[in-house]
Amino acid sequence: MSLIEDIKKLAENVTGWRRPDRRHLDAAVRPRKPNVFRFKPDGLVPNHPRWPLVHYRGPVRLIGPLDPAAIFEDLFARNGWSGSWRNGVYDYLHYHSRIHEVMGVARGTAVVQFGGTHGRRLRVKAGDVVILPAGTGHQCFSASQDFLVVGAYPARGTYDVCEPTPEACERALKTVPKVPPPAKDPVYGKNGPLLRVWKRTGRARRA
Repeated sequence: MSLIEDIKKLAENVTGWRRPDRRHLDAAVRPRKPNVFRFKPDGLVPNHPRWPLVHYRGPVRLIGPLDPAAIFEDLFARNGWSGSWRNGVYDYLHYHSRIHEVMGVARGTAVVQFGGTHGRRLRVKAGDVVILPAGTGHQCFSASQDFLVVGAYPARGTYDVCEPTPEACERALKTVPKVPPPAKDPVYGKNGPLLRVWKRTGRARRA
């Protein structure tokens, strides 16, 4: 699926076909409250010591006949989250120790476990957005055949992929807290809920 989506993305970028304009992006965004989940380190996955995972349920209208993946790509890019990709979510446990990540569900549904082996499984569906602070473990357990995610990253940070081992976790516990916050919420921009949530501590639901 990734190769096919890469070809589609290239064609859309060259021709503008099925990509949104500013008016479309404005119409696509609707207000949603953040659902927040905090995860403790478990010896294999560090998670984040202060900031919770944020799950927006259906904040993005997927407007036909526009490509839903293009809507997420352009919305994230408008808010400073770039380096986008189209794919699913890996079926093995992993995390990023030097960068935050946003995932927008362009098609289908899936059950993804966040927070490591003692974390929480969330069902995500088309239109949903999940924002993972650095260190947050994630792994796909099941997905519909058409499941497609658009991922992106803030300008500050360095992409890496870490496997759940005690040695990697020990190193990540030092790097994760140093990753700076993003300048904008990937959906709602500079006044979005993410920036307020990541300033608070102790109010997230524990998984």
